[in-house]
Amino acid sequence: MYILLIVVVALALIFDIINGFHDAANSIATIVSTKVLSPLLAVAWAAFFNFIAFLVFGLHVANTIGKGIVNPDVVTLPVVLSGLVAAITWNLLTWYYGIPSSSSHTLVGGFAGAAIAKSGFGAVYSTELFRIISFIFLAPVIGLIVAFFISVLTMHICRNFIPHKVDNVFRRLQLVSAAAYSLGHGANDAQKAMGIIFASLIAAGQAAKTDSIPFWVVISCQAAMAIGTLMGGWRIVKTMGQRITNLTPFEGFSAETAGAITLFSTAQLGIPVSTTHTITGSIIGVGMKRRVSAVRWGVTRKLLWAWIITIPVSMVMAIGIYYLTAWAGL
Repeated sequence: MYILLIVVVALALIFDIINGFHDAANSIATIVSTKVLSPLLAVAWAAFFNFIAFLVFGLHVANTIGKGIVNPDVVTLPVVLSGLVAAITWNLLTWYYGIPSSSSHTLVGGFAGAAIAKSGFGAVYSTELFRIISFIFLAPVIGLIVAFFISVLTMHICRNFIPHKVDNVFRRLQLVSAAAYSLGHGANDAQKAMGIIFASLIAAGQAAKTDSIPFWVVISCQAAMAIGTLMGGWRIVKTMGQRITNLTPFEGFSAETAGAITLFSTAQLGIPVSTTHTITGSIIGVGMKRRVSAVRWGVTRKLLWAWIITIPVSMVMAIGIYYLTAWAGL
């Protein structure tokens, strides 16, 4: 039991590291594509604010993942193990092909799928799962709308200023907006692994459902996310920062600010949304401010399909992996 628990905790931290370099592009794509920071400095900047996010936000998202998606009474270590292996596999596949899919949703899909394999559909809290699924569409739409209006408002305020001076100001402001977005990313994505580890501790009898998440879980997950971010994810940076639309510093600032506002709000509500979906919607929003054709909709449609299939594919993978673990006698 203890060896399996150690393996599961290690896999959760590995998932967090992969999540960090898979989603590093979300935090740094705009400041890299606008050449505000070099790639190395950008990932260091994002990693720092990812790490300190637990000092700013509560653990609402972690509690949702740990106790709000799957009935804790049916969670066992093989269930968590199967969900993590499925999530890690899908994350690596999408990273390899440069597809900015959601690490959040692959973890949710894997965890739910493994629980369903063990105890049927009643093991999953359907209301919470449907709320998470709804934000596949709501998060990018919210990011798009907020980014569009921030862009329009900023253009109106700056309409009488010299363009190159405006550009210089927003290059500095992008450091602030990127930091804010990275805080939101750390508050959202690192907490998912915290919730998974906490569910594992409950399943192993090392914690009760009424306990608080241990500090060592919090700090190790934040550190793993920061390490993963430092590793970068350059394939996805190219997709996010260059292929959807071309960005200026003021547009990068608008996209990051809109993304940060969305993530701050959902983190406080305990909704595990996709940071990938959020920043993609925000980048589309600033592109549409110029004209609809400024957005490369062919790329966007491919991303949308990846988002839609992530949860069901992860579920199916986790179900298959759970049956393999049962066959192996775990």
